[in-house]
Formats: sequence, structure tokens, C-alpha cells
Amino acid sequence: MDSIRESGRGTARERMSALLDEGSFVEVDTFVTHRNHDFNLHMHPIEGDGVICGHGTVDGRRIFCFSQDFSVFGGSMGEMHALKIGKVAEMAERARIPLVGIWDGGGQRAHDGVHSLAGTGELLDRLIACSGRIPMISLVLGPVVGVSALAVGISDFVVLGREHGQLFLSSPLETEESASGELTPGELGGADLHASRSGIACQIAEDEDDAMSIVSELLSFLPDHCLAEPPLVETGDDPERLCDELTSIVPDDPNRPYDMVKVIEETVDDGHFVELFEYYADNIIVGFSRLEGTTVGIVANQPKVLAGCLDIDASVKAARFIRTCDCFNIPLLTFVDVPGFLPGTVQEWGGIIRHGAKLLFAYAEATVPKMTVVTRKAYGGAYLAMSCKHLRSDYNVAWPTGELAVMGAEGAVKIIHRRELEASEDPAGTQRELVADYKHKFGDPYVAAKHGWLDDVIEPQETRLRLVRALRLLRSKREWTPPKKHGNIPL
Repeated sequence: MDSIRESGRGTARERMSALLDEGSFVEVDTFVTHRNHDFNLHMHPIEGDGVICGHGTVDGRRIFCFSQDFSVFGGSMGEMHALKIGKVAEMAERARIPLVGIWDGGGQRAHDGVHSLAGTGELLDRLIACSGRIPMISLVLGPVVGVSALAVGISDFVVLGREHGQLFLSSPLETEESASGELTPGELGGADLHASRSGIACQIAEDEDDAMSIVSELLSFLPDHCLAEPPLVETGDDPERLCDELTSIVPDDPNRPYDMVKVIEETVDDGHFVELFEYYADNIIVGFSRLEGTTVGIVANQPKVLAGCLDIDASVKAARFIRTCDCFNIPLLTFVDVPGFLPGTVQEWGGIIRHGAKLLFAYAEATVPKMTVVTRKAYGGAYLAMSCKHLRSDYNVAWPTGELAVMGAEGAVKIIHRRELEASEDPAGTQRELVADYKHKFGDPYVAAKHGWLDDVIEPQETRLRLVRALRLLRSKREWTPPKKHGNIPL
């Protein structure tokens, strides 16, 4: 215990106390021990078998929870250890309340052999049964190796501690670059790596207190289960407030970037936006906010990164978030400024068609209220993939700066009028005229509005007002879908 504290980590019980409201924890399976008589382990029948399980409250919200104890066999997952967590997961699913896990263990216990894998398999089955039914949050506050890392990956939200949180499917000792000293374990599977490269960590906790605060904040946006509505939080922010800052946020030059996060913060309640996966695929933004106290999941292109283009990582990141919101009845709000899918051999050979289809699939499949604001560009397939009216989005509006088209006017003119430009005595002047004509015919948001593909063209300062009014109407939305087992998303 002292060595754990000296390393800057809390013990399992200290972490549980920090997570839960004071005096609310009720432990389950306190007296369970391992059943292994090999390797003289019968001499060490430690009660609890290395994991503390139970239930309590976070800000008054009931949850089931567990915390691995690194002081017992390095937090490794033996058969009974895994079955204890599986039992708590099953109880959470029956009770229909969230499950929070604190992970800090060195994978499956070698001493238990295949018995540890059997227990872990049952645990994974329970967690998958919980998926989409109750929110699952994993805190990784130490090294987590092997199949335990897969269990973490099943969670809806994964938070890694910056200093000690590490995730590996294969042990660093089995990874050549780590074994040779080329990479440290932190560089191989640390928090910064999983936040920026693998996209597993939705947020990084600076310390253990910060990790508990993140859990509390995430739970405040989520319902207890898939048949409940998210909590309604009273706000002093006027729902009729005009957003004057938005009138000048989009530059006159269509090729100049701006920060979409400022658009989001200006629109939502109290400017409070909790961004998730901030450092992964940052050309698209996802996170939680509120409108008139109602939780909304926000997806937005980020024009200042790759001009807001969609690529493989951005498509997968957004698709996963959309499906998470759809699971838990959280309305979706999409801000669109997208010139298209990112071109190039890396994207094409990497499967941008399949991965881009995931985003399209997720939006079309979602039955929660869907609202979309086009701030500037909405071109081609990326326009369709970003919650367009044709995918049954409920409320679609554009600012006057919006451009809904197959592609940018310059590119379209070069394709359509190629021969005319080649024959022209003044190609530059002719191109300017043709570009202006194309923009007038197709690039104007009023063209799409005339066909009913936009519900309205609004002034930017009215964005919050219009969205709040739309959400009031859409809260009771119910959508019928044809009977089937499930769709076949192009994974």
C-alpha cells in the first residue's frame, strides 16, 4: 500500500471514496477469494481477490462501480476477480443504472491459467450485454494489459490518468520497440498516445481527483439507462438570447479558417461545452453541451484543421459518438463547414469509402432529434454525410454564408467549362464570370431552401433561439424503423 501511495497513486478504497458521495458505498462480495491451490496460492487467500465491487452515489446519482487493487497480485485478473466484476455488471444492467470501473491491473493472472481467461470471457459477455443499455465509464489509473484492455475498450467513455494511466493489448515486454528500449511503456501505451493516436481515451485526467470530476461531469449529461431521458439541468441562460458574436465569425474569404468551438460556445447554455477526443482527429469536434437545460451531443467540422475535411479518423470518431448519443436518447446538433472528404492515396487505400460510410450510416440510423446548422461550405458526399435533410434530419438551417453544392464553384467550372476556358482569349476573366454564375445558380443556400432541403436560412445571431425552439418540439420525437435484428454497419 505504501509503495502505491509513494508512486502518487491512490489505493483501491481511496479511489472508491474519492469517486462516491461520502457514506454512500455499499460493498458486494467482500469475502470472495480465489480458488487456486497451485503455486502455494492456498497460503494467500486474500479476501476480495484484488478488486473492490459495490454500489453508491455520485452527486446523488446511483451507480455500480468497481476498483482494481494493484496491491493484490499486481491487480491481475484471476477467475474470481473477473467473475466479481461480471456480477456487478450484471447487477447494473438489471438495475438499469450506470457502471463505472477503475482499472489498475496487469492483465490476466498467469497462476490461474485458463481459468482466468474463462472468468474474463464471462466478464466480457456481461459488459457487451450492458453496451447500449446503460452508460459504462472506465477510468484507467495504472497499467492495464491484455484482455483487460479489451474490457476497457468496450466502455462508452474511457478516461486515462496522464501520469500513470497506460493501456496495452500486448505487454510492453512483448513489443520489440519497447523491449529494446526504443520506446518507453508510456510512449507505447500512455495517456497522450491513446488520446491523440489511437483515439481510445475521450479525456485525460491530470490527477486522480480530476478523473473523478470527469466521471461526475460525464454522468451529468447521461441518463441512467437507454429507456430514460438525460437529466434536465436548470440554467440561467436566456433561451431567447441572441448570439451577436456569430455575425462576424465567418470570414469573407471562403478559404480563411475560423474556430468552430467559438460558434458552439456562443450557442449553447452558459458557453459550457465538454469536448471529447479533443486531440484525436481534431478536424472534427464532438462533445456534450446543453440547450435550455437539455443535453445535446454536438458534432462539428473544424475549419482550422485540414479546412474541415472529413478523413478516416474523423469519420470513425464522429460515427461512434453519434451512435453513443442515439443509444442514450441524446439529441444531436451538427455544425457543418465541410469542403469534402480528404483526397489522396493514404485515404483511398486506407478505406475512406468504408469508413466514410460509417458516418453516413450512423446519422441515418439515429432516431434521436437531429438538428443541423450549415455555417459555410457543405460540398458533395461530405454534405450528405453531415446530417443532411435527405438522411431524415429533423431541422436543417443555414446561415446566409452557407454554400450547398456538389463541389466548390472554381472546381465545378473547370470541369463543366473546360473547353470553353481553353478556347477563351481571356481565361481568367471568363472563369471569374462562370464562377459567379455557378455560385448564383447552385452555391446560394436559398437554392436548397427552395427545394425544401433546408427548413430556413437564418441570421447567425438567431442560431440559439431557433435551435431551442426546434428542440422544444422535437423532444417527444418517435421514429418507426422496419423490424430487423440490427443493421450491418460497414465496420
